[in-house]
Amino acid sequence: MKRERIILWIAVVLILGGTVFALAKLPKKETGTSNQVVELSAVSSADWVMGNKEAAVTLIEYGDFQCPACAAYHPLVKKMLEENGQNFKFVYRHFPLKQHAQAKDASYAAEAAGRQGKFWEMYDLVYTRQNDWAGKVNAKDIFLGYANSLGLNAEQFNKDRASSEVKDRVEKDTQDGLRAGLNSTPSFFVNGKKIQPRDYDEFLNFIKQAGVSLSPVASPSATP
Repeated sequence: MKRERIILWIAVVLILGGTVFALAKLPKKETGTSNQVVELSAVSSADWVMGNKEAAVTLIEYGDFQCPACAAYHPLVKKMLEENGQNFKFVYRHFPLKQHAQAKDASYAAEAAGRQGKFWEMYDLVYTRQNDWAGKVNAKDIFLGYANSLGLNAEQFNKDRASSEVKDRVEKDTQDGLRAGLNSTPSFFVNGKKIQPRDYDEFLNFIKQAGVSLSPVASPSATP
């Protein structure tokens, strides 16, 4: 009987331990916005921008292409742009985390594609197919396959993604995020205020709170 009781307690401890670990892996539930405006680099012609470039509301994301949470938010951002892109501009900036071994290569691939006019197409591919390349030693080859599927010049793509210009571009975004105190992804800002939306409706509410009246719109334009 005593032996059975010990076994039972061991089982309870293991179950509780597993539950705590699982809960720790779930996305945080808090939502809201900070009243403090964070000093981020001003949006410039060097940034990748979708939506209405003249809009008063700016949504900036510091993202990591290998981050599962970033991939989960990707369709929400895309839907917002498709339905309400005339009311705000969306700026994507690179913030590859050190623990994600292929994140920088994914950013380099997106930047290299951008030099041939396909940044947003590569952006979509690396997020929607994240499970195909994340953690893979041949991720660079997979990105080259994406480049080929987009009709890019493969030789130029390889040259660009290995260039100091592309690497410096990604590093600039990263350093900007570090100066703002970022340490996780995705990090979203509306007009400089950090937000923590849990779903699509909360995203829209943050845009509304920034003083914009939303209405449906056709697909937005992309720059640069």
